[in-house]
Amino acid sequence: MKNNTTIAAISTAQGEGGIGVIRVSGNGAIEIADRVFRNINNKKLADMKGYTAAFGSVVFEGEKIDEAVALVFRAPHSYTGEDVVELSCHGGMFITKQVLRAVLVAGAVPAEAGEFTKRAFLNGKVDLTEAEAVIDIISAKSRSAARSAICVKEGALRKKITAVKDELLTLTAHLSAWADYPEEDIAEVSEDDILVTCEKAEVTLSRLLETYDMGQAVKQGIDTVIAGRPNVGKSTLMNLLSGTEKSIVTDIPGTTRDVVEDTVLVGDVILRLSDTAGLRDTDDAVEKIGVDRARKKLSQCGLLLAVFDNSRELDDDDLELIELSREVPTVAIINKTDLDSKLDIDKIKSAISNIIYVSAANGEGREDIVKAVEKIAGTGQLNPSEGILSNERQRSNVFNALNSVREAKAAVEIGMTFDAVTVSLEDAISELLEMTGEKTSDEVIDRVFHNFCVGK
Repeated sequence: MKNNTTIAAISTAQGEGGIGVIRVSGNGAIEIADRVFRNINNKKLADMKGYTAAFGSVVFEGEKIDEAVALVFRAPHSYTGEDVVELSCHGGMFITKQVLRAVLVAGAVPAEAGEFTKRAFLNGKVDLTEAEAVIDIISAKSRSAARSAICVKEGALRKKITAVKDELLTLTAHLSAWADYPEEDIAEVSEDDILVTCEKAEVTLSRLLETYDMGQAVKQGIDTVIAGRPNVGKSTLMNLLSGTEKSIVTDIPGTTRDVVEDTVLVGDVILRLSDTAGLRDTDDAVEKIGVDRARKKLSQCGLLLAVFDNSRELDDDDLELIELSREVPTVAIINKTDLDSKLDIDKIKSAISNIIYVSAANGEGREDIVKAVEKIAGTGQLNPSEGILSNERQRSNVFNALNSVREAKAAVEIGMTFDAVTVSLEDAISELLEMTGEKTSDEVIDRVFHNFCVGK
């Protein structure tokens, strides 16, 4: 990458803290840092080796503004592949902004969102999937999300894609050479050779596609609705899962009149919970609005926690919920198990296979809910070390590549010429090259880094 600008930004969160880091990257990073940093032993940063640190102070307009530690990284052995200096000062919005201002006045320019990682990509330090994993690491809200992002950052996904791409490239090159140079002694490619390579690629790409929904459940969470008739214990369950008094709990049916929302971590799955009004016919105008909203939420959710009262017989509202559960992934939660049972469990089992018994008021059964949710989300079968698809861009590239591989395979099976097969294989290769960023447009690259924070 040829870029003469030196960029700088605050790389730590804005706010009070023990430390604040101002990152400077580019050909002039060390020279610019030397203009504002005074080493305690008077040694210039320009005379220091990479991966070394110095203690001193930052000076701006002739005045010492803070003590600091300067870390020096020399190209190409740095995050961006360029010369990098990181100035670590005391945390706090005023001090960090003052240090940044000093660096900018000394010759740096403000970094754009994600520009440090973008330079790392353009300088060949990471591929596009690894660059995208950086923001996933930053935004991870669970252990599984963090582990998955770290594995992708370390190349798990790139290695899988590269293995498929290389085999398709080898096959395509052989097909092209055999077709273009018939006078040369090049071994003919058999239909079986093509089918074996295509089937192997098909298996790998299909399995990657299967990881997408599981990856989204881990990364983004699942829209989850808690539904049931009034006074069944929905709000108590909401409070049990969230760990706070999020919903008002009383013995009066219809207390919850609107949708109460919260985001909770259940095992390794993020649930975007909605505690809804009890499902029933009502003449109360306000409650009716809440019930209508509950039904709408239920029809759009990715997971339903259908709550039933163990101490009461099924009524029409329960039966309606059982029917609605057939449309979405559902966990039936039999609440109030500390009371005598009057519930027709077999009727519920006829529609819902995942049934959990709890006493939400006593705090019992949460772990069973965790296991059931993880089972439905598929996270129990998720192996982050194998690499997973983390966003729609990656899913689209793999989906298109898989279709092209299947087209190539079908072309062989119906007896089309190898030229037609080669076209489909080249389309698959192009999708995989775009996914890793080896061959992609500036528009795609800009879109990837647009969502990054400034300073990363």
